[in-house]
Amino acid sequence: MKKISDTLQVLPVWMILFITLFSCETRREDDFITNVSVHIDAFSVNGVAGNIDNEADKITVTLPYGSNVTALSPQITIPEGASVTPASGSILNFTQAIKFRVKNGNIYKDYEVSVKAQEPIISFKINGMDAAINHTSKTISLTVPQGTDLTTLQPVIETAPGVSITPASGSTIDFTNPVQFTVSNTNLTEMYTAKVSTPVSGPVIAFIGTASSRNALTNPDEIAASDWLFSQYSGAVYMSFADIAAASLNNIDVLWWHYDSATALPTEAVTPNITGKIKTYLNNGGNILLTSFASQYVDALGIVPAGKGPNNVFGDFLPNGFVDGSDWGISFVGNENHPVFEGLQTYETGKANLLKKNTFRLNHTAWWFLPDWGGYTNGAGWRSQTGGNNLASEAWDNALDGRVAIAEFPAGTANKTCIVISMGAYDWYNETSNGTPSAPNDFIDNIKTLTSNSLNYLTTH
Repeated sequence: MKKISDTLQVLPVWMILFITLFSCETRREDDFITNVSVHIDAFSVNGVAGNIDNEADKITVTLPYGSNVTALSPQITIPEGASVTPASGSILNFTQAIKFRVKNGNIYKDYEVSVKAQEPIISFKINGMDAAINHTSKTISLTVPQGTDLTTLQPVIETAPGVSITPASGSTIDFTNPVQFTVSNTNLTEMYTAKVSTPVSGPVIAFIGTASSRNALTNPDEIAASDWLFSQYSGAVYMSFADIAAASLNNIDVLWWHYDSATALPTEAVTPNITGKIKTYLNNGGNILLTSFASQYVDALGIVPAGKGPNNVFGDFLPNGFVDGSDWGISFVGNENHPVFEGLQTYETGKANLLKKNTFRLNHTAWWFLPDWGGYTNGAGWRSQTGGNNLASEAWDNALDGRVAIAEFPAGTANKTCIVISMGAYDWYNETSNGTPSAPNDFIDNIKTLTSNSLNYLTTH
C-alpha cells in the first residue's frame, strides 16, 4: 500500500494547492476571493439602526438616554445562505461588547458589537469655555479665568434628544458652591454636580481645538496632549474656534493649538473674524503656542511676513518606525541656556531625543526647510526674513542652518508672542499598525518638558 506522502509526490502542484486551500473548515473572507458574502447588511436594536464599519469589523448602536442594555434583542439582516451567531432575535446583555460571527459556507467574519445608551449631557459651557463632564462620577468641572464673577454665570448646556435639565440652559446661577443639575427623560432621572472655580495658581492656558468641546476631540494625539495639559495646569480651559469668536480672550495667558489631524489648516481657523480676534489678542500682550501642523498658523496670524510660514509640510507615514531604526531628536546647540530647553534629558550637549526608535510615527511635520527652498539659504537668512529666532533643528544640524524645528517670534525675550514646535518627533500618541501596538516612547517626558517650558516661558514677560 502506498503511503499518502508517496501519492502526493505524483500529484500535480495545482492539485496539492487546491487540497490545501479547501481542507480547512473555516476561512476569513479576506483570505481569498469568493462569490459569497459574510457582511452584516443591517443591525438594529429597539428600532435604532447600528453604524456598521466593515473595514474595522465593528458595529455600534447608540440608544436613547436611560435605555437598559442588559436584555436586548437585536434584529440582524444577513445575506441569503448565511447564518449568524448569536442569532437574530436572541436576548442578550450588552454591558460589554459582544462578538457576532457570520458564516457562509466555509468562510466567516466576526463583528464586535457595542450597544450603549446615550449620555444625557453633551456639552456644558460657560463664557465659551467647555467644562469636563465625567459621566461615571456624574460631575461637571470647569476652571474659569481669575477674576471671573462666579455668582452670575449662565451655562449653555446641550442635552441628548428627549432629555430635560434643571436648572435650564441659560439660567443665571451662583457657582460659589457646587450646583446640582437634574437630568431626566421618561426612563431615568439622575443628578450631576457642577463645580466652577478659578485657578488656584498658575497661568490660564486655553487648548484650542476644531471640536465643539474637549470631550468631542477625536484625534488621539490631540486628546493625549489635551489630557496632559488638564492634568498639569489648574487654569487649563478648552476653546473651540466658535468659542474664540464668541468669548473674550482678555483673561487667557496662552492659547495652545496642537493640530495633528490634517496637513491643511481647517477653514474655521483662517476666517477673518477668527484671525482678527487672535491678532488683537496678541497685539494686546497675549501669547500663543503652535505645535505640529498648527505651526502654519504663523502666516495667517501675520506673525511672519506673508508667505514666510513653514515651507515643508508632510506626514502620515505609518508605521515609519522601522525605516531607519534610530531615535529622533533635536539639536539646540548654541541655545542650551534658553528656558525652553531647561531640564531636558540630553544625550550630549545641546542634543535631546523626543521619539524612541521602533515607535510608530506619523511624522507630522510643518517646519522650514532652509538650504533649497524659500530663498533662506541658512539660519541667518531665515532670521532676517521672518523676524524669528530659530532655536532648534534636526539632531545632526548643530549649526541650525538646515531646518527650523523650534522657533520663537519675535526674536529674543523682550517681546515674545509665539513659540512654534514643528518637527515630526513631537508626537504625543503611540500609534498601532495593523493591530500591532507601538513600542513605548521612552522620551515622552522630554516632549512634556519642552511643552511646559514653552507655556511657562510665554507667560513670564
